Amino acid sequence: MAPSTFPALLLAAAAAVMLLLLPPGAEAVWLELPPSGTKCVSEEIQPNVVVLADYAIMYESHPTSHPTVAVKVTSPYGNTVHHNENATTGQFAFTTTEAGNYLACFWIDSAEKGSGTSLNLDWKIGIAAKDWDTIAKKEKIEGIELELRKLEAAVESIHHNLLYLKAREAEMRTVSEKTNSRVAWFSILSLGVCIVVSVLQLWHLQGFFRKKKLI
Repeated sequence: MAPSTFPALLLAAAAAVMLLLLPPGAEAVWLELPPSGTKCVSEEIQPNVVVLADYAIMYESHPTSHPTVAVKVTSPYGNTVHHNENATTGQFAFTTTEAGNYLACFWIDSAEKGSGTSLNLDWKIGIAAKDWDTIAKKEKIEGIELELRKLEAAVESIHHNLLYLKAREAEMRTVSEKTNSRVAWFSILSLGVCIVVSVLQLWHLQGFFRKKKLI
């Protein structure tokens, strides 16, 4: 093995390990949709993240019925980012603008419901949503260079995730400090009210006993 290729192999191995250690950005979900009602899945996603999902009805599990489904995807603030009806297959893709839980809900919307149906949802987020084959062909990169590009994207994803967690931690700390301050002031106010009430009760009892000439 030539000495010049050894560092390149080390970089490729490091890239592979880094990609394996990343949190999963792609998830295939098998949903059993009931004849009536809604089945939903959610994912907490940061802002400015690409989301790509494909969904399809699996008729093999229910060969006697061929219903269609409706799908609605909403942002954490209730904005609709995707809506489709009378579908057997479909796809939605968007870039998040809000941080929080994105909710995808599916339900059977056809007259033929049968006993329900199965739906396969392939949900990809972040670097998992990138088409690396297309990027490699477009930019004419391959091998070690392509792995380094994947590693660079993975590092950027980790960096953004850390910044997001840091901002969330600061926000939670601020809320906690405000809550503790309010609880402390409420405790002081409650103690003051108790003292005032006790003094008034003592003054009233003293006046009552004096009128009865008991003291």
